[in-house]
Amino acid sequence: MNKRRTVVWHTPDISADGLKNFACIMMLMQTIGIAVLENGLIHIDAYTQESLSLAMGEDSRLMMLAGIASVLQLLGGMAVPIFSFLLVEGFLRTSNYKCYFIRLLAFAVLSEAVYDLAVYGKLWDLSGQNALFSMAVSLLMLYFLRMVQEKKGAAGILLRLLIVGSGVFWVSLLRANCGLCVVLLTAVFYLLYGKNTWKTILGILISLLYVTGPLAFYGIWCYNEVRKNKIPGYAYYLFYPLHLLLLGGISVIL
Repeated sequence: MNKRRTVVWHTPDISADGLKNFACIMMLMQTIGIAVLENGLIHIDAYTQESLSLAMGEDSRLMMLAGIASVLQLLGGMAVPIFSFLLVEGFLRTSNYKCYFIRLLAFAVLSEAVYDLAVYGKLWDLSGQNALFSMAVSLLMLYFLRMVQEKKGAAGILLRLLIVGSGVFWVSLLRANCGLCVVLLTAVFYLLYGKNTWKTILGILISLLYVTGPLAFYGIWCYNEVRKNKIPGYAYYLFYPLHLLLLGGISVIL
């Protein structure tokens, strides 16, 4: 008798380093799309929406560059849920919250000038702040959510809503990059920690703000809770301003 072979599907185990590396690569792709292609090669600020459409119709090279830039920016959307997820994981496991927050805020301030260079083409622009400010606000929000975690009933729900609403207010006031999505995802990952079904459903709905964001939940689902830190934590913090500086410099040269 022939024995039928059965295929057993195994989901990969992805560590915290694996998630960080993937998110950093997606973020890098997004910044290449903005700084190098849109600002450096296309010079998108020189066009209105209408004139850009007309120019692309007449120039196939320009159309190709704009298409690649759009795809790269869509890929960057997958980084947002992962960074929000890792922020909550770090908050729950850190032994020194104060140091964690100060480090994140310090790198947010340090990165602002090079963020403006990469995104806006100048070293000072108040149109928007970098994504680390969104994460710093979200980390502060987590601190207050933990303070009221024992509160039950309507009062507890109201307090949580006020805290999350305050987070949304501050990222909106700062015009922080990815602010709304980061705050809401961070709140969902924390408040529904351990409730994987609801966390995934709500997280995917929020992540639709970035089109490709829901795809990141496959990696989050495969997370094995291993945090070996093969790459020093500071390397990831340094990567953010350094990649902005490099790509912003390239955009200026082009």
